[in-house]
Amino acid sequence: MDNFKIGVIVDSFGTGFKDGVKKAVQVKAEGIQMYAVSGEMSPQELTPSKIAEVRQYIKDNGLKISALCGDLGGYGFSREEENAEKVEKSKRIVDLALELGTNIVTTHIGVIPADKQSKTRDIMAGAVASLGEYAKKSNAWFAIETGPEPAAVLNGFLKDLGTGGVGVNFDPANLAMVTGDDPVKAVLTLKDYIVHTHAKDGVMYKQTDPQIIYDFFAVGGIGDLRLDDYFKEVPLGQGQVDFDNYLSALKSIGYKGYLTIEREVGDNPMEDIAMAVGFLNEKISCL
Repeated sequence: MDNFKIGVIVDSFGTGFKDGVKKAVQVKAEGIQMYAVSGEMSPQELTPSKIAEVRQYIKDNGLKISALCGDLGGYGFSREEENAEKVEKSKRIVDLALELGTNIVTTHIGVIPADKQSKTRDIMAGAVASLGEYAKKSNAWFAIETGPEPAAVLNGFLKDLGTGGVGVNFDPANLAMVTGDDPVKAVLTLKDYIVHTHAKDGVMYKQTDPQIIYDFFAVGGIGDLRLDDYFKEVPLGQGQVDFDNYLSALKSIGYKGYLTIEREVGDNPMEDIAMAVGFLNEKISCL
């Protein structure tokens, strides 16, 4: 049990922050991740006194923060005209993370083109390099979530970036549902960069260009496209993620961080998350 820690995204409970923390305690999680883009946990809302209050509340409940989620939505960092504002917002989230006691901010950055000569790739690299350099100064990580592109493309992007301060938030379900990548092999591909993970499962029904899927998320819908035709998020152990070999792969690369449960769908998130904690504990005990 020393190899991994189990966390949960408090927003997955569908309640406010304090109730979410209480529910995290009830399901016996060890850590929490929180969205910090808007609302009560955003940099503009959290004054120094509120930050102190949040830190104390989390401590009093015996939890730690695994990471903040700084996903600004839209097209990530693929549109140059939006990046100055988005980079500054992301830097403030990094600042907030450090003040709250974690050094990891996770986010989607858009779909990285496989073509190294792509202008969009250059635009994304410029923005992410700036954030990586900023994070590195404080020994922090700006962690790119897996899913929009194959692991090999993300690995090449990170190697070419070469700035430090940029890591990976490994979400096995995103790879299984959207790119069709094998999460076990992807762990080995991205082993030098994984600083945080999401525990999630899913099923791919039909493969398509990931750009189409993430454009759907960016604009809130595209024509008659139905995401349920392509993939579905399901409770842990009911999808295409091979958790036995996935967790073994994480262990083999020396990862000892959080498996942070993310549940974005379902009518009873509390039940699903409690089941996920039990599922992970059982799998970890067998490693």
